Amino acid sequence: MNQAIKTYPTILEKFYEYEKQCPDLLFLSEPVAGINRTFTWKQAGDEVRRIVTALQSMSLPPQAKIAILGKNSAHWILADLAINIAGFVSVPLYPNISAATLQAILLHSEARVIFIGKLDNYEELSSGIPSSLCKISFPFYPKKDCLLWDVLVKENEPLSPNPLPDPHSLSCILYTSGTTGEPKGVMHSYFSHSYSLLTVFDALDNDFNAEIFFSYLPLCHVAERMVVEYAGIFCGGTIYFPESPELFAKNLATAQPTVFLAVPRIWEKFQEEILKKIPQKKLSIILSVPLLSVVLKKILKKKLGLSRAKHILTGASPIKASLLEWFATLGIIIQEAYGMTENMALSHINRKKTARFGTVGQSYQGVEVRLGKDREVQVKSAASMIGYYKESELTAQSFEEGFLKTGDEGSIDNDGFLTITGRIKDQFKTSKGKYIAPAPIEKLLLESLYFSQVCVVGSGLSHVLAVCVLIKNPSVNEREPITRLLKEVLQNVNSRLEQYEKLARLVIVPEEWTVSNGLLTPTLKIKRNSIDKAFSGHYEEWLHAKEDVLFV
Repeated sequence: MNQAIKTYPTILEKFYEYEKQCPDLLFLSEPVAGINRTFTWKQAGDEVRRIVTALQSMSLPPQAKIAILGKNSAHWILADLAINIAGFVSVPLYPNISAATLQAILLHSEARVIFIGKLDNYEELSSGIPSSLCKISFPFYPKKDCLLWDVLVKENEPLSPNPLPDPHSLSCILYTSGTTGEPKGVMHSYFSHSYSLLTVFDALDNDFNAEIFFSYLPLCHVAERMVVEYAGIFCGGTIYFPESPELFAKNLATAQPTVFLAVPRIWEKFQEEILKKIPQKKLSIILSVPLLSVVLKKILKKKLGLSRAKHILTGASPIKASLLEWFATLGIIIQEAYGMTENMALSHINRKKTARFGTVGQSYQGVEVRLGKDREVQVKSAASMIGYYKESELTAQSFEEGFLKTGDEGSIDNDGFLTITGRIKDQFKTSKGKYIAPAPIEKLLLESLYFSQVCVVGSGLSHVLAVCVLIKNPSVNEREPITRLLKEVLQNVNSRLEQYEKLARLVIVPEEWTVSNGLLTPTLKIKRNSIDKAFSGHYEEWLHAKEDVLFV
């Protein structure tokens, strides 16, 4: 590791550096109503510094908490920088949060100001914002009951000095999306951000220089925060944004990022779109002809927006090994990474040249890993959180001899590749007293090409069920052939399970699980408790059905 990495400059130092050295280079580009709104480093610096002056004039206490609520945008990143430069603590929030959760977080964090940006349902969310908070809305998405960003920029002079924080002071509180229970406020320092990011850069051969990024996953999530916002600033890169879900593909194809991060559901959607246009049989034939294969791979990469991508990443939730292998046949090597909000996403990654699909890769230099009780993955590094905000007891319970207890069950092979085999707390006991780990069974089912979402259930039941969403919902006339195929999948999966683990039924539900219907977290992880709540009233009925595959 070279000396530059060992110094770990803060995000503010890097921003000041590019603001001075590359003032006229493009930093942020956001399409609004079909027009690209752009910021050079100099323009970004000017607006940020004026907002800093505005914040500092509000008589806020040192380290005051300031929230950001909105979809990804140029001003989201500018606000995040302004909060820290002003000496305050950033509290980023999911844009698809509920009003009740929003209120709970704002009260728990003791936020004094909230920046409000691009939202689908501001009227609904506004009821969750305490009246005591000062509200500032971003340009392009003005709110009548807020101070306006553009007015504050116009009325305030830019801050001249370059204030630097204590690297070990509190930089942000990241509230976890939580598959169960209430969100927890994870406290991180400036140093943990820098240490994590530069350790990742080092593991990826320091191959980061003026890169191009595409920001669409929630910026309040640790992965997007690190892989896009912080990486973009640390390497003097350019960050592009999509205008809307409908224009996502077009905007991504225009940006052609060199670094791209997606969650597994995005990769599944990409695969579905490709196979709609080129069925698998035809695709396999084309890929078997060398010249045609080269041409097709080039075309598909450009269509997807990945023609220039040199680091293609996936994380936040498990991805099917078969999906990674499928993309590899197209010349797209997706590097699966693993980490948590609590360790600044610094744990494991698959390096491009040595990736082992089905694992989350090897640990980074300086990261210690061990398996604790119940094969729990435990990780220790300088990127670990300061703790949970206002939760000293919970913080203490989260560490064991300095190792962060991830709650994930795993195995490590002789070469140090980690495989996540499930969540320890996800295990449940059947009425026969047998413990079931759902994740490995779900993984087997998801290896087929039919399912997009699966949740294995059966707590207190005599047998285990799998509640499933199909990639394509068949019509009534199509159900008979699909049922035959699904029965084959069920038999194949059951043949690989212990007797007490075998699935009694595959239950096909028609509605996709989403964040809006409350069955997925904002990072697209299944909320098992919510699925149980939605379907448990039918479990006994489904168990007593005569069919192995049920459409409900």
